[in-house]
Amino acid sequence: MLKEVFQALRSGHWPTLLGAWLHFEISFMVWLLIGAMGIPISEEFSLSASQKGLLVGFPLLGGALLRMVVGPFGDWLGAKVVGLAILGLECIGLLLGWLGGTSFESMLGIGLFLGFAGASFAVALPLASQAFPSAHQGLAMGVVAIGNSGVLLAAFMAPRLAEVVGWHQVFGIMLIPVMGTVILFFWLVQSAPVKKEIDSSKNDSFGARLQLGLQEPVMYWLCFLYGVTFGGFVGLSSYLPIFFYDQFHVGMVNAGTLTALGALAGSVVRPLGGFLADRHGGLTLLQRLFLIITALCVFSGNLDSFVLTYTMIFLIMLCLGFGNGAIFQVVSYRFNSLMGTASGFVGAAGGLGGFLLPFGFGWLNELTGTFSSGFFALGLVSGLAGISVMIFQRSIGLTKHKTISGV
Repeated sequence: MLKEVFQALRSGHWPTLLGAWLHFEISFMVWLLIGAMGIPISEEFSLSASQKGLLVGFPLLGGALLRMVVGPFGDWLGAKVVGLAILGLECIGLLLGWLGGTSFESMLGIGLFLGFAGASFAVALPLASQAFPSAHQGLAMGVVAIGNSGVLLAAFMAPRLAEVVGWHQVFGIMLIPVMGTVILFFWLVQSAPVKKEIDSSKNDSFGARLQLGLQEPVMYWLCFLYGVTFGGFVGLSSYLPIFFYDQFHVGMVNAGTLTALGALAGSVVRPLGGFLADRHGGLTLLQRLFLIITALCVFSGNLDSFVLTYTMIFLIMLCLGFGNGAIFQVVSYRFNSLMGTASGFVGAAGGLGGFLLPFGFGWLNELTGTFSSGFFALGLVSGLAGISVMIFQRSIGLTKHKTISGV
């Protein structure tokens, strides 16, 4: 299988794949920076449980809103141009965090601005899709999406740096890798021709592409699925440091390390999820994953044992990573000619799910006095997603989802 993977990677333009991955990796680190430093920021402003959820969720909300816009712009102007613009806007957001951020309200505003980093998703995945043949779409986009591991760097490095120099200074330090990424992205990425596959009776414009995406019923269903898998992954990645600190009194650095390990597991299996979806069908894989996630969430709701809880959370992150790769194998087949727009819509749903998870966990914790209710809610939504996949798969009569063109 390893030989097949290397052969698949040689079938396209690998420098573009590398540049797209780097863009997503660094941007993902910026996107989850506030979540990684949620403990010291929350302590400085004496935040309640629901305010903590909002603090770490606002960058995810910003990313969700911006992905919907950035995707169609990438189709219209070209993903490379839009990608460079996003990196420039990230620098502005980091400057605001470095030199400002003196209140809870200002941090919410900075979090929304850092949402530009989350919009990298709607640039990186279309670049990978354009650089590789259709037979290897799932693998190529899975490799780019290893950039999810940016949360590993944020969760592992940011708390350690914050202990030494203070959390404000970490935003300034992050400017260095972002500016380096600007140079490498410009050098590595091959500019692909802007696709002109909109109906000739319509204007080839941002609005036309946006309208075409909104007219596809399948798009909304895929948004729901990705809101569960990616929303669960990124939401937990942002909220787990606070959860470990509040529930088990784990220190800031150790909480970040534990979060980083779970995020690493979910990131590295994403290309494998895409590869297996290429071979066996995305829907078949998703059906099983959602049901497994549901069972794990129910077990992880028993918060008496730290070891058991962390084991369940680690496995949940692993399954969510598999699901992220499988869903975009389906997206790439169904919306190949509008990959930027589709990535924007579906990615926006993932970001929105990521915002709702920490907000929901914080709100339910205040309401019930326990984090168990949050895990049970995640399990319920995952179960509903699994049932919807089973119903959808039966309705189109597919058991091995090799081709999605008929969806």
